[in-house]
Amino acid sequence: MNWLGSLQQLGRAVMLPTMVLPAAAILLSVGSLPWDSWGFESVSGIATIAGQSLFYFLPYLFAVGVALGLSNQAGQAGLAALSGMIIYDQVLSHYGDGSVQPASLIGIILGAIAGITHNRFKSIRLPEILQFFGGSRFVLLIVGLIAALFSCVMLGIAPIIQSLLDMIASMEYQLGGFGLFLYGILYRVLVAFGLHHLLNNVFWFQLGSYETAGGQVVTGDLPRFFAGDPTAGYFMSGLFPIMMFAIPAIALAIIQEAREDLKPKVYKTFITSALVCFLTGVSEQIEFAFLFAAPYLFIVHAVMSGLALWISYLLEIRHGFSYSAGAIDYILNFHLSENGLLLIPIGIVYGLIYYYLFRWAIRTFRIPTPGREEGSVLEDWVGSIPYQAPLILEAMGGKRNIVQVEACITRLRITVHNDRLIDVSAMKALGSAGLIKLGGGNVQVVFGTYSELIREEIAKLLERDLPQVLFSAPVQGKMLPIEDVPDKIFAGKLVGDGVAFVPENGELLSPVYGTIMHLYPTMHAIGIQTPEGLEVLLHIGIDTSQLKGCFEAAVKEGDVVEAGQLLIKFDLDRLRKEAPSLVTPMVITNPDRVKSWSYAPFKQVRKGQASVMSVVLHEDRNVGGVEA
Repeated sequence: MNWLGSLQQLGRAVMLPTMVLPAAAILLSVGSLPWDSWGFESVSGIATIAGQSLFYFLPYLFAVGVALGLSNQAGQAGLAALSGMIIYDQVLSHYGDGSVQPASLIGIILGAIAGITHNRFKSIRLPEILQFFGGSRFVLLIVGLIAALFSCVMLGIAPIIQSLLDMIASMEYQLGGFGLFLYGILYRVLVAFGLHHLLNNVFWFQLGSYETAGGQVVTGDLPRFFAGDPTAGYFMSGLFPIMMFAIPAIALAIIQEAREDLKPKVYKTFITSALVCFLTGVSEQIEFAFLFAAPYLFIVHAVMSGLALWISYLLEIRHGFSYSAGAIDYILNFHLSENGLLLIPIGIVYGLIYYYLFRWAIRTFRIPTPGREEGSVLEDWVGSIPYQAPLILEAMGGKRNIVQVEACITRLRITVHNDRLIDVSAMKALGSAGLIKLGGGNVQVVFGTYSELIREEIAKLLERDLPQVLFSAPVQGKMLPIEDVPDKIFAGKLVGDGVAFVPENGELLSPVYGTIMHLYPTMHAIGIQTPEGLEVLLHIGIDTSQLKGCFEAAVKEGDVVEAGQLLIKFDLDRLRKEAPSLVTPMVITNPDRVKSWSYAPFKQVRKGQASVMSVVLHEDRNVGGVEA
């Protein structure tokens, strides 16, 4: 069993329930306004109760959210987890001593039990007379029984666990600023693996307890902060200078150090990322821009993050957030903070240090951040996700390689049969800021805040059997739009539609699976027919038909070829001297069969790179009198 992969799934699952907390923060903020003096006395009370209720039922939300996250959004698992929490609550209410109430940890445990049980028994078959209780209904039955047994056991264990958590919290607080420093470093390091949600869940929702005036016991730094605990907020306050100032400053440094010809695109991408981080605290897209290129710089970043929490502790700053340490949460929850204004000058100083440090490091150590090298700029996804998704799916190794695709805020969390089939270069060209293989087929791909939309499009592709053909790069070099070919016939699409390449070595590979239907006598061009009936023409260079002895075929007419198989070797040096242009078109000569086209970014590609072009065929697969 791959433990990193299992932790990845659990980390994603425990994050889902926290998505409701911004609503709680907004309601509590609204409730803090002086409605009484405005003549709307009931508004304050209603808003406050509504906000507090989400924190009160947070264990239930964790149970349902974790169950859904671990069972691929199966409603039966969520219902089973909810019933388990109700059983636990009632057993402790009637037979407990009142010292322990449902906690987030219990919600996570019961949610995990429900999710795992669903995955294991959702298709169970019982004897015919009992089959009514088989399948997904068996999950509801068995989780209910497990929850009852679990509750009985927890009558004796729950007080011990709560005391243990309180002891750990006490030890952490005794470490003072140094404890926060260690937490801040570990938090940033775990971001790289997508496991920071597990760490944060412990500190934000489980450690430390506080009893409200109404007798409700809340646990964790985040709920205690919103409940008015005067000792809560230290595990959150020091993150505001990092999210609002330091990480956006990294984005500005990347922009300034980009090449002049790429700077406009880098500016557009990273200004947006900087604003997203400043407002909402979503930082991964910027952090992954240098994580792999300069891991030592990421270590410095982690240490600086820990120092920010230590400094905020020394200055007795308490502030909190419902979602992340962005400006929205800073303003929204400022009325609950203590010395919250001090975070602004700290943040400004941090921003300046980060800006000049990263500019110096990028320039001095020649760190290949986006814009410093061709093909490293993250793309603008607005409006293009439905067209890019097929290419991303192919770069994952295709439909057959996919086990599960989920998404969190900034990254796809994928489980595949074979992670070696994933084309990392293609992923980068399609806009990925970084890719992490956790082993056991578990992979994370950072696409920023569009990750969930990408997941939805990929899910549609997995559900439908679209008549689709995907193309790999036939050469190593730069990909161009067909309109940029220095030949009126190809550029005018008189031969067909497609793309072109400027080769950098002397090998032409097959972009698709198909049959060689024509090999020109001079071997400067070759035609391939796919099983779907597409006719693909590859033409090496422009006006090269007279260059005898320049080309050597590795296949013959009638051969069946795989994508990536060598077709023709050619003398690149001679072509440079004698051919008008090296540009090599790859066109579909019967484009009437194509319903829609998708292209990867027109950048540098390596030979055989997956997902440079994708076409969807007409549904009837019989266009222009040709039967596929």
